[in-house]
Amino acid sequence: MAKVILKKKIDASTTALSDVKSYARKIWLAGLGAYTKVGQEGSEYFQELIKAGQVVETKGKKVVAEKLEAANSEIDEAKSEVTTFKGKVEVQLDKVEKAFDSRVASALNRIGIPSKHDVETLSAKLDELTALLERVARKS
Repeated sequence: MAKVILKKKIDASTTALSDVKSYARKIWLAGLGAYTKVGQEGSEYFQELIKAGQVVETKGKKVVAEKLEAANSEIDEAKSEVTTFKGKVEVQLDKVEKAFDSRVASALNRIGIPSKHDVETLSAKLDELTALLERVARKS
């Protein structure tokens, strides 16, 4: 039984290899035939091939340009949407930050810690008093 299975596998491998060799031979012969045909029909056939290649190249470039333009358009739209979204997020973050600052300032004020504005006002008053004392001290 094992010999039968092994023989079937060998036969299948041999058949596949034979098919590959046959296909490769056909490709080789097709290439030789094309070379011979070009040689026989001369440069006219070659010029026809060049023209056909140019037509395909022109069409291909047009398709690539269209696809590229469409892709760039989509990228620009996405950039615009991201920029708009970024602006909205920044506005929301500013609102959250201001609310946080307000809450923290309120909490600090409740426990008796002066705000930055209070310190600046007091500092300005101290500067005025210092200047006034210096003028009084000079006059005496």
